Order: sequence, then structure tokens, then C-alpha cells
Amino acid sequence: MKFIRDTIIALIDWFHIPFKKIIPTETFRYAATGGMNTVFDILLYFIFYNYVFNQQLVDFGFVAMGAHIAAFVFVFPITFSTGFLLAKYVTFTRSFLRGRIQLFRYGLSVGGSILLNYLLLKLFVESFGWYATVAKIATTGVVILYSYIIQKHFTFRTGKKALSNYENR
Repeated sequence: MKFIRDTIIALIDWFHIPFKKIIPTETFRYAATGGMNTVFDILLYFIFYNYVFNQQLVDFGFVAMGAHIAAFVFVFPITFSTGFLLAKYVTFTRSFLRGRIQLFRYGLSVGGSILLNYLLLKLFVESFGWYATVAKIATTGVVILYSYIIQKHFTFRTGKKALSNYENR
């Protein structure tokens, strides 16, 4: 695991060199790992939707769902896990919070992101009358900003308060 983490960090930091004076390392790593996880999520979704569920209704016996929802349900836990691991071990490496606390808080932040996505899409499309794609782009920008702030200052908090909590365990 350490070799993989160190390789990912070295690769991201190498691409960061030209931007070092304008983008902090942690922010650049967040953008890179978030981008990687998003691409992974879309790729997995495509595979599950098209090849695992064959774009067909999925009947589990106790519930039936469209392939688009089934793909989301099956892919979400995978990319939730990879997103957490990348954030914990690549992006926010200076956090002194315990892993289980980080995982719980990460779950809360992801839940907040899902809720924010839903509410903003409803607002922009149904109340403001925006085109869905424009609304999704605006929503994504807001959610990325929210996610970065909540992860930096809550989920993977660092600083004197986190350090004192770490030293008192």
C-alpha cells in the first residue's frame, strides 16, 4: 500500500511542479485524486450499466430497478471507498484524526454532497428554469467547492486542535 501511495503522490507532485507557485500542493492533490476518482466512477458506471446489467431492468426478487439506478447502487460503494482512501492517504495526509472518525465524517460529507446536488438541481432546473446541463455544471462547481472545504476543515482536519486531540489519545 505504501508503494502505491508513494507512487501516486510522486506522479501528482511531478505534474504539480509548473503550478507550484499558484496552487497549493494539497489543493492540487485534491483536484487530481478527485478527478481520478470521478473518471473511475464514470468508467465503472459505464461497464455496470452496459455490460453487467445490459441496460435492462434488474429484478432482485424483492425489488426491481432500472439499470441506470442499479449501476449507481453497485458502483457507489466502490468509488466511495477509493475516494476515501485517496483523500486519506494522498491528499490530506497531515490529519491526526483517527481513521474511523475520518470515515464517518467522509460519509457525512458525501451525504451532504448528494443532498446538495439534489437540492441545487431542483432549484436551478425547476425554479430558475435553467437547462439541465447548465444546472449540472453549476451544481458540480458548488459541490466541488463544498466538498473540498468540508473535507479539509472537518473530515480530515489538521492544525493545533487536531494535533492536541492526537496527542491526548
